Amino acid sequence: MKIQESGENYLETILILQNENGCVRSIDVANQLDFTKASVSRAMSILKEAGYITMEQNGNLVLTEAGNKKANAVFERHTLIAQFLEMTLGVSSDIALQDSCRIEHIISEESFERIKQYTQKNK
Repeated sequence: MKIQESGENYLETILILQNENGCVRSIDVANQLDFTKASVSRAMSILKEAGYITMEQNGNLVLTEAGNKKANAVFERHTLIAQFLEMTLGVSSDIALQDSCRIEHIISEESFERIKQYTQKNK
């Protein structure tokens, strides 16, 4: 199922928080993204319906296999595009991260694969 850019950002945030803290709750996502609890709650319902997350009885958010796959793909795009912008254009780290967050959602698979090859070859 295709999800919107905001859904991809939520999945990536859950993945990052999960890697940092071990467990993630909706309030953690809201705090990280500076969104209201209500908007995060709505988004979590959509991601749950789409099969990307489950919510445990204690409120912890858990990425499903599909959610984990999607979150890791978004995170990889974000990271590699930022590296590419820094390596090739000399863009500052902060700006590269901000720009890569936007670019990761619209770049073609072909262009991303070329960026991936370039960054891995030129590390």
